[in-house]
Amino acid sequence: MKTEYIGLERINGPLVYIQTPKDISFNEQVELVLNNGEVRIGNVIVLDEKVTAIQVYEGSNGVNLRGTKTILKGRPLELNLSEDMLGRIFNGYGEPIDGLGPIHSTVKRDINGSPINPVSRKYPRNYIETGISTIDGLFTLIRGQKLPIFSGSGLPHNELTEKIIRDSNITGEGKFAVVFGMMGVEYETADFFRKSFEESGTLSKVVIFQNLSNEPSIERVLTPKVALTCAEYLAFDLGYQVLVVLTDMTAYAEGLREISSLKGEIPSRKGYPGYLYSDLASIYERAGMIDGKEGSITQIPILTMPNDDISSPIPDTTGYITEGQIVLSRELFQKGIQPSVSVLDSLSRLMKDGIGKDYTREDHKKIADQLFSSYSKVQDVRALAKVLGENDLSDMDRLYLKFGDEFEKRFIEQDSDERRTIEQTLDLGLEILGILPKSEWDKFE
Repeated sequence: MKTEYIGLERINGPLVYIQTPKDISFNEQVELVLNNGEVRIGNVIVLDEKVTAIQVYEGSNGVNLRGTKTILKGRPLELNLSEDMLGRIFNGYGEPIDGLGPIHSTVKRDINGSPINPVSRKYPRNYIETGISTIDGLFTLIRGQKLPIFSGSGLPHNELTEKIIRDSNITGEGKFAVVFGMMGVEYETADFFRKSFEESGTLSKVVIFQNLSNEPSIERVLTPKVALTCAEYLAFDLGYQVLVVLTDMTAYAEGLREISSLKGEIPSRKGYPGYLYSDLASIYERAGMIDGKEGSITQIPILTMPNDDISSPIPDTTGYITEGQIVLSRELFQKGIQPSVSVLDSLSRLMKDGIGKDYTREDHKKIADQLFSSYSKVQDVRALAKVLGENDLSDMDRLYLKFGDEFEKRFIEQDSDERRTIEQTLDLGLEILGILPKSEWDKFE
């Protein structure tokens, strides 16, 4: 039941306050009708006996204490859902912004979702082929997995994101879709993604939710929730295998920090709220597979690490929740190698259960393990070469140096328009391993 009130108690940034009415609930959707008739959307984020705080997604500019009408909707913020969302672009709270009109649907869902019952969770199996050798061959993305990308300022994570979305697909039969959430990105970045997807014909399988850097930061905390609500509908109602890509989770966390500060909460590490871990978990744990459902939700959250510090709060907490990480290397980027994936710093904890016979290829694990082992020895040899010089290295050490160079230039490096199948990736790995004598292939024994 709708309830209307006139006037506000006070305004603080994107938060407005009213006297606490009867029959109000936390996270309830609110409409603010301004004096000029403009309608803005918000929701209840603080609720006590005297005062209720409402966060306004479009910000509070132009909102007056007197005359502003507050309409309590009696329900949380909901999203209209339909298969017609594929190929469409929406703002951070789910309104179409591509000029193609509204989504007409009888299905509406609470954007806050509900956690998957652990008892009904199905263990992730099978894989999503990204077309990128370092990911498919060494950190295979398993359906239902959460595999974040840790990047840094200036590193090419946008180009890697675009390639993953453009080239990802599933093997065999089934429907595949991508839900892409952007938070706090520059207009040029959003335009780069849109044009790329339109030109490559990828847009038809993608649903885009975007919050730009010049838009209210308060809206950023909604974007991943809206994106995941759409993904859950596609996966568990319509049977799609859905890949959810969220960038940049650092911008999301900063929006969360801003709201926490405005609410007057006691800050925790680096000024982030003490519930940062549980809040991120509420997003990441919406990925998975459910018994009796054909679809799946796989997540790739992307975050930039301040000063490349992997121990800062956002990558640190993310690493505890997710099943591995892909770390981008500034050293490889400076060498001109893209995608600049740091092989020895990355891992996929679920990879072992979605590769091998009946999934990728029977020798996949042996090839991946041997590439890891051999490349780790390359680092030792390179360190030794800096001390002794290459001329004083043994013949075997020089072979490892050659292997390392070829591995970086041919396996890790990949043109933006080059898509490799899993077969091509594994064959290329074997070919590069051929630089080393078979006596060094200890993982094949």
